[in-house]
Amino acid sequence: MAPAVCGMLLGLALYAGSLHLVSGATFLYHDYCIIGAGPSGLQAAYFLQQASRDYVVFERSHAPGSFFALYPRHRKLISINKRYTGKSNSEFNLRHDWNSLLSHDRRLLFRRYSRDFFPDADEMVRYLEDFAALLKLRVQYNTAIVHVTLERNAQAWNGHYFLLTDQDRQNYKCSSLLVATGTWVPNVVNFPGSEYVEGYETVSISPEDFAGQTVLILGRGNSAFETAENILGVTNFIHMVSRSRVRLSWATHYVGDLRAINNGLLDTYQLKSLDGLLEGDLEDLAIIKDKKGKLHITLRFYMENRNTSAGIDSITLPQDELDNFATRAPYDRVIRCLGWKFDFSIYNRSLRMMPGKGNKKKYPQIKPSYESRGTRGLFVLGTASHSVDFRKSAGGFIHGFRYTTRAVHRLLENRHHGVPWPSTVYPITQLTNSIIKRVNEASGLYQMFSVLADIILLRENATAFEYLEEYPVGVLAELETQTGRKAPNGLFVVIMEYGRNFSGADKDVFYYNRAVGEAQHAWQSNFLHPVIYYYKRLPTEREMRLRPPDWPLPRPDAVHHIVEDFLTDWTAPNAHILPLRRFLENCLSTDLRNFFAESCFLFAFTRQKLPPFCQQGYVRMQGLVGSEGLRRHAVDAGLLEDYTPTDFLGDSPPDSQEGSQDQLLRDHTIPVRPLQHLVNTKDEL
Repeated sequence: MAPAVCGMLLGLALYAGSLHLVSGATFLYHDYCIIGAGPSGLQAAYFLQQASRDYVVFERSHAPGSFFALYPRHRKLISINKRYTGKSNSEFNLRHDWNSLLSHDRRLLFRRYSRDFFPDADEMVRYLEDFAALLKLRVQYNTAIVHVTLERNAQAWNGHYFLLTDQDRQNYKCSSLLVATGTWVPNVVNFPGSEYVEGYETVSISPEDFAGQTVLILGRGNSAFETAENILGVTNFIHMVSRSRVRLSWATHYVGDLRAINNGLLDTYQLKSLDGLLEGDLEDLAIIKDKKGKLHITLRFYMENRNTSAGIDSITLPQDELDNFATRAPYDRVIRCLGWKFDFSIYNRSLRMMPGKGNKKKYPQIKPSYESRGTRGLFVLGTASHSVDFRKSAGGFIHGFRYTTRAVHRLLENRHHGVPWPSTVYPITQLTNSIIKRVNEASGLYQMFSVLADIILLRENATAFEYLEEYPVGVLAELETQTGRKAPNGLFVVIMEYGRNFSGADKDVFYYNRAVGEAQHAWQSNFLHPVIYYYKRLPTEREMRLRPPDWPLPRPDAVHHIVEDFLTDWTAPNAHILPLRRFLENCLSTDLRNFFAESCFLFAFTRQKLPPFCQQGYVRMQGLVGSEGLRRHAVDAGLLEDYTPTDFLGDSPPDSQEGSQDQLLRDHTIPVRPLQHLVNTKDEL
């Protein structure tokens, strides 16, 4: 048989192996299906591909990042692109790079795509296209998933399969479903006259189209202020109305609130330049259009039981009763800028994909593990997963969800493939240094403050510890099940937090003496700083449920705040490292200092229990690597006696063994394992 024919038959056989028949329909099977090739979908695909898993990404458009191809309308992103930090540490630099996804390819850093601090959205589109292409991610474009349902099957990973159908009625089947569609359905408020309202997604972005016009904007988020900023210099005036008050991101420390780059309208409002902000429930409004095409604002209850077809003259307007009514001037245009919500329409009721409650109703209900509350095996990634930390952290934005997506992948690796959460084991003497290193470098802890934490699992007798990075603290009680790691001997949780009473719309975050500089007052720190919780045992689910509402974790056996630092550089020996080491020593009832061999020798005669450093070094016939320079330094510091031989008789030959001790110290150092994980020489006191 010809080789080409054999190859074709083999390909058909492999293809047929991935086909499933369900009720007469053919389903193309994959272990993992990802809906959406935006940033979170591509990030999930990258991790699955690195693990050699069977997956596919479905993208309705012809290219990845279709949302960024349209929005923001005025093309200026509000995610910062800080190209210079003064440091070469790549992990640290990601703290200030809010656009790059995680990968091993150094070409895929966003600073290589734009020099702007606030980049153009077109650069994001180009970046995502390159990310998918250079990493050869398996994305199926022009495939819009229009329906998702379940097929019960006891043999499936989660007791069911997910059945997907696209716009061409092609069917797909997968064991785990990752939803990365974001929030892209416009929020619309219906009220009498809402048909006269233009949407943010379609309104003109040319300032000339608004010259000499009076404009009312519904909404008070970044899209509303972005729209106002674009036309601020050409309109008669702009009014903005919303139910909530303005929340400034520098006051709330929430990146989704109003950013300074868009808040020019606040200046023109407060400096009396005609523009203004109003508070009101949009559902109580009504809009009347007069014969000249002008739009008049009234209230819904004025419209009840009235003949609107008789014209505006027969309808009572608020100014008829209150002649100084704020919005009595007619408007030329009304623009809706109310943000976006999740598309629930494609999910069958069997999946029980329910919207959240209150201000989270635009997101689906999910657990702190990012798994759907209604269906096992369905995970929500990216912006749509923001209900976990809405208005608290950065999980709705690239610089946050790139880390939560990695956390979800690690959970899946343990659940379905028996791969435990990555960890590293260190001797207990490296505990202080390990924490200091992470809080000074780790981007995941820094960006996903109060949500992701490093977990330190103590070994028996506290002789060693196991370090797990960036675990979702909301499922701390399930740590052993979710990670495949055991915690029988207690644990530390390392997390980043703001002061609990520092941020908020009503707070003055610039008040005098707002910073704390003394280590003894570290618990009063206001700005972002590391907090270490100590638990003698793993908290229970009940304790997690009953924790105080503003606490990320239940009450610990001990807690330590590392005092806030103006440079976010927690390496000061006295202010940062020494208090941390003493806290750890108190929790463990041990001594975490490093010692010279002579000190260990003395301890062996004077103490019943040697410090861990001496146990792991000196007693095992190991010590610090010696040299003549080190010996002389110790002698000068009074730490060692000067045993330099003196030639009393003057007859020792210069090259004799007795006279060559310095040479021996230079040439014959004691081999030891190098100290792991030291940040620098000042990290051990």
